[in-house]
Amino acid sequence: MEHIYQYAWIIPFIPLPVPFLIGVGLLLFPTATKSIRRMWAFSSISLLTIAMIFSMTLAIQQINSNSIYQYVWSWTINNDFSFEFGYLLDPLTSIMLVLITTVAILVLIYSDNYMCHDQGYLRFFAYMSFFNTSMLGLVTSSNLIQIYICWELVGMCSYLLIGFWFTRPIAANACQKAFVTNRVGDFGLLLGILGLYWVTGSFDFRDLFEIFTNLIKTHEVNILFCTLCTLFLFSGAVAKSAQFPLHVWLPDAMEGPTPISALIHAATMVAAGIFLVARLFPLFIVIPYIMYVIAFIGIITLFLGATLALAQKDIKRSLAYSTMSQLGYMMLALGMGSYRAALFHLITHAYSKALLFLGSGSLIHSMETLVGYSPDKNQNMVLMGGLTKHVPITKTAFLIGTLSLCGIPPLACFWSKDEILNDSWLYSPIFAIIAYFTAGLTAFYMFRIYFLTFDGHLNLYCKNYSGKKNISLYSMSLWGKDGLKKINKNLSLVTLLTRNANRAEASVFRKKPYKIYRNFFKIIRSFISITEKKNFSAYPPESDNTMLFPLIVLIVFTFFIELIGIPFNQEGIGLDILTKWLTPPVNPLHSLLNNSVDWYEFAINATLSVSIACWGIFIAFFLYKPIYSSLKNFYLINSFDKRGPKRPFWDNIIIFIYNWSSNRGYIDDFYTTYFIKGVRGLAELVSFIDRRIIDGIPNGFGITSFFVAESIKYIGGGRISSYLFLYLFYVCIFLFFYYLFLVL
Repeated sequence: MEHIYQYAWIIPFIPLPVPFLIGVGLLLFPTATKSIRRMWAFSSISLLTIAMIFSMTLAIQQINSNSIYQYVWSWTINNDFSFEFGYLLDPLTSIMLVLITTVAILVLIYSDNYMCHDQGYLRFFAYMSFFNTSMLGLVTSSNLIQIYICWELVGMCSYLLIGFWFTRPIAANACQKAFVTNRVGDFGLLLGILGLYWVTGSFDFRDLFEIFTNLIKTHEVNILFCTLCTLFLFSGAVAKSAQFPLHVWLPDAMEGPTPISALIHAATMVAAGIFLVARLFPLFIVIPYIMYVIAFIGIITLFLGATLALAQKDIKRSLAYSTMSQLGYMMLALGMGSYRAALFHLITHAYSKALLFLGSGSLIHSMETLVGYSPDKNQNMVLMGGLTKHVPITKTAFLIGTLSLCGIPPLACFWSKDEILNDSWLYSPIFAIIAYFTAGLTAFYMFRIYFLTFDGHLNLYCKNYSGKKNISLYSMSLWGKDGLKKINKNLSLVTLLTRNANRAEASVFRKKPYKIYRNFFKIIRSFISITEKKNFSAYPPESDNTMLFPLIVLIVFTFFIELIGIPFNQEGIGLDILTKWLTPPVNPLHSLLNNSVDWYEFAINATLSVSIACWGIFIAFFLYKPIYSSLKNFYLINSFDKRGPKRPFWDNIIIFIYNWSSNRGYIDDFYTTYFIKGVRGLAELVSFIDRRIIDGIPNGFGITSFFVAESIKYIGGGRISSYLFLYLFYVCIFLFFYYLFLVL
């Protein structure tokens, strides 16, 4: 099998012919290329399948031999500098290769039907194939420069994919925001790479780790400079994996097609930052301060992402904040030194979140068949309710993904998240409390998404201002209990319904006049009556088989992928490949964190996390299921009564949390006010200085000389005596003022 390693360099290039041939075909033979566009999708899937088989073969070989293989060839050589390209095959590379190829194949199969009616079908598959090439090249790189090149290619592809529908201003702004935000981290990454090369004289990972560790241990290098270099390296991971404070691009990136969100924003690109920290783990682990920073950023990110997901209406943005929170768990694990747990959660989360994103895409696709493309309607969970009976397979898939992400056994994310939670107790009780509390928030907002989307029952009640009856304020299905359907003839009604639903919910927290509520329900009644008169009874349909097949496969992964890492190898239960396979440099804490546990110890540790998750589910059930509407009245009945002089204390907390979440923690507003406007103001000031002062001084001299010359030319008469007289006159004036200056 050693022979197969020699050809591993071809893996990143296997998907590359598709974007190249599509580009050439559209340039030279556009009509013929578009006429056989389904063939390009088949070619893309087939080539990626070959890459997946190759990757799995390498992974199996590495499991059996536990070997590391690296091959390099020279690119540039001189006396002082040598640069090499190559590829590195180790357990981390094998994990990422299998993960990227398996998820990408399922997403491409799904995309064939999801994008079939889009005019940019060929462009979509060209971008996706080139992205897969860039991502595979990133994880197989053997040195920092090669990683940086592929890192930038991944960023370019994400820019193209997020702005795929570039004619929509919101999508164009989203891709620019993602590109600029990632450039901040990428610039730091470049500085870190150059700084480490200045210290060690090498870009190659093996030489870099060995030289850097020896320099730190022997104190032959400035520790402050090395810390700064590693911080710059970490900044690249912060931007790419949407960690605080460079997370602001991720929710806006949901403006791209849903398959893009499933691939690059759940399983691959955002995982590149986690991969980078894992790859450079030997550098970070020898500087304890950096490990503390990584853990601190991780704990802030996981808590912030969970709180920002609590009040989102857009289903994809809710899942985006969920992704941000789970990436925070992985970063926290790496900062604690729990290398295995971080990669374990990376694997389980990738499949579970891909299942959730593709499930949401199936729902959006079903909505689009009725209302056309309109993110305000077909991605708004407020208007999705009542889908339980109409999309049963999608509902089942979404429920399984939700349970997995909440950490409910025996699904995949339970094992990995529980391991991180247990490790956090050994690292810091404060971090552990925050992590456990966030696990409860995760269960709450994920089941909020589930209940709003598939049940769509009314979730907030209050008295009207007469105090005689309760009215519902939030979440009304477009088709309701009897399966009412919105069609193009009723487009204006549904548009008005959507707008007033959002206004009604917002007015709850701003105490707007009751007229909004009355108009809201008047529109609902008129909509229902018109629909009943026209006898419309169609429902959102279930997606086609080509979209449901990836969901079913991902369900299987969600149930069984945890077998590679469940920690019961002492009793022969589970494969526990990760413990045998992943052997990074460890410190005492890391070796302590990765010890396997027995059944009794595991049950005790898991009870707390599962109990907290169940409490989160129960609260979501209490607030969003209609059977408990009377109990909700008891809790919220007087919360927003106009006649009351003051709101109760808990209602003020609810309002604060709602506003915090719906306004994205005010972080985007802060950046807009103090960074964007500040930079624009500085640019205007610099432009003024450049035009009026830097350019103005020489321009002023030129204009002055011009006018002086124009004036003097009329004075001169050609007589030398006149010139001498004027010269002596000016000299006398100069000497007079000079003498006066000396005397004074």
